This record gives sequence, C-alpha cells and structure tokens, in this order.
Amino acid sequence: MHAIRESGLDVPRDVSIVGFDDIPEAAHFWPPLTTVRQDFAELGRRCVSLLLANIAGTTPDSRGAIMPELVVRASTAGPAF
Repeated sequence: MHAIRESGLDVPRDVSIVGFDDIPEAAHFWPPLTTVRQDFAELGRRCVSLLLANIAGTTPDSRGAIMPELVVRASTAGPAF
C-alpha cells in the first residue's frame, strides 16, 4: 500500500488490495486491509494427520475442504465510473 501511495495513487479509490492470511495487524493498516482468512490451525492438524497416516501406512481421514472466509475491510472498493 505504501508503494501505491508513493506512486500517487489511492487505496481503494484507484487500486483495491486484498491480502491472504488475515494477520492480526491487517485490521490496523491504513486503510484496513481486506483479506482472506484461512483456518491455519485446522490446516496444520490435517497435515499432521496426513503425515502420521502415511508413516503408519493407513488411509488418512477425509474431511472435505477447509473453507476460506473473505473479511471485507476498507482496502477494496467497487470500480469508479
């Protein structure tokens, strides 16, 4: 966002920005960063489960997709007409 501002553009008037991980600081950036939140704890549990199943020679649990969540904040806007 600093580079966008330094080039004379405005977030979100000229450029929308979306992050991917929803770090705690994202809500405190200026403007607050729209981001995609992932359940990294669940992802970690599934990775360990897969690893342990592979080591044991068994089939890992199949639990379906981990659904991300879009957290809309002020770094995005619709197109200016």
